[in-house]
Amino acid sequence: MTEDPEEGMLSWDETVFRDEHVFEIDYVPETFRHRETQMESLKYALRPAVRGSRPLNVIARGPPGTGKTTAVQKLFSELHAQTDVRVARVNCQVDSTRYSVFSRLFEHVFDYEPPASGISFKKLFGQITDRLVEEDTVLAVALDDVNYLFYENEASDTLYSLLRAHEAHSGAKIGVVCISSDLELDVIEALDSRVQSVFRPEEVYFSKYDQPAIVDILDERVERGFHEGVIDAPVLDRVAELTAEQGGDLRVGIDLLRRAGMNAEMRASRTVEREDVEAAYDKSKYVHLSRHLRGLSEAETALVEVLAESGGGQAGDVYETFGERTDLGYTRYSEIINKLDQLGIVDTEYKSVEGRGRSRELTLCYDDDAVLDRL
Repeated sequence: MTEDPEEGMLSWDETVFRDEHVFEIDYVPETFRHRETQMESLKYALRPAVRGSRPLNVIARGPPGTGKTTAVQKLFSELHAQTDVRVARVNCQVDSTRYSVFSRLFEHVFDYEPPASGISFKKLFGQITDRLVEEDTVLAVALDDVNYLFYENEASDTLYSLLRAHEAHSGAKIGVVCISSDLELDVIEALDSRVQSVFRPEEVYFSKYDQPAIVDILDERVERGFHEGVIDAPVLDRVAELTAEQGGDLRVGIDLLRRAGMNAEMRASRTVEREDVEAAYDKSKYVHLSRHLRGLSEAETALVEVLAESGGGQAGDVYETFGERTDLGYTRYSEIINKLDQLGIVDTEYKSVEGRGRSRELTLCYDDDAVLDRL
């Protein structure tokens, strides 16, 4: 009997995925492994809120893709479902000013957005605290990617308002969880002295996942996201190995699984092979870059584009092209350089230039073509 050439091939209406949403970056898994110690520390800090008191403030730090956001999301979901505590997670990459942070808090407290214009910060702040006092409830706030508030010089004012809320309005109870993936940022040291005096957070550190933990976590995603038999152990081990090469960032591994599955479908195959993983890695390894670029302003994106097109150069020379495109002054240009440097997108190094003293040499931290593709 001859072998069926269609054996192992997908038809048009078939897929290797059982649930593709499992491979989305914002998916919160039902079980959360290898972070038991961190979860207990967060629970300890949040427990007073259940009793109607202000929770302890927290700084959750660690490299990208180590479960910080997922841990807070899971605990906030439990608090919201089982208690009267109000919870609000703010993505500071998107909301990077004090006003926009409090606009997001207003939305969480009132279940509708504040007016787009015509309302002062003082009034916005007052309405939020009034409602908390009126309902006699506690608000737990997570400032996710809080490092973006520091890049915009908005962190001290934002935290000061949150931490002093009970003084501005007696009875208002707000606790803050700051989540940061910038290991070079010393959150306490970077704050104004007026904030340092009242911000005494618990520190919870999320270390890199080792390879066995990566395999274990990704294996659960495979079980939930793919049909049985789609990925075998050696292929999963390769995904984990590549993830470990990218600092153990699980977002790389999760994106890699999704893209590898899509590559298998392109071949009409019922199984994901190593070749599908290798082909997907060229895109998945830039998941951090894509995320950073999505959060940039128009002017910041313009500078990145100039650097990618030119291959970098001395700051003064780069400004000539940037200034023509944006009409922005040199002061704002310098501020953008500093932010992109802090984000790890641009590398800046002072070098001696004959006849001109010392000048900053600007280069992208990523492949120029990869940046342009994603822009």
